[in-house]
Amino acid sequence: MAINISILLFNSIFVLIISLAVVHHAESHDQMVITTTVLSSTSDESNLQSPLPQKIDCDGACDARCEKSSRPRLCKRACGTCCARCDCVPPGTSGNYDACPCYANMTTHGGRHKCP
Repeated sequence: MAINISILLFNSIFVLIISLAVVHHAESHDQMVITTTVLSSTSDESNLQSPLPQKIDCDGACDARCEKSSRPRLCKRACGTCCARCDCVPPGTSGNYDACPCYANMTTHGGRHKCP
């Protein structure tokens, strides 16, 4: 009886060790595939893309946004600050805040819209 329990325990431990080895091998193989894919895609110059998105031309966007403002210098200064932080400016000379939520959500210390 003690021999049967010993054999059963040995078989269970053996199966557990084999299972862990298989899982470890599969994980290391996945890491090798990922590494190989990354290396091969970065070595091909035709597939290189800029990792950072294109920056908006804040000066041009704010010139258009503040075109009809009664205080264009103040408008452009505030717009430039908002554009630099949000990297977007809503289209048109006013409103359209839904196109740029970050721009719309910026407020002054007094709780008013910071961005024109």
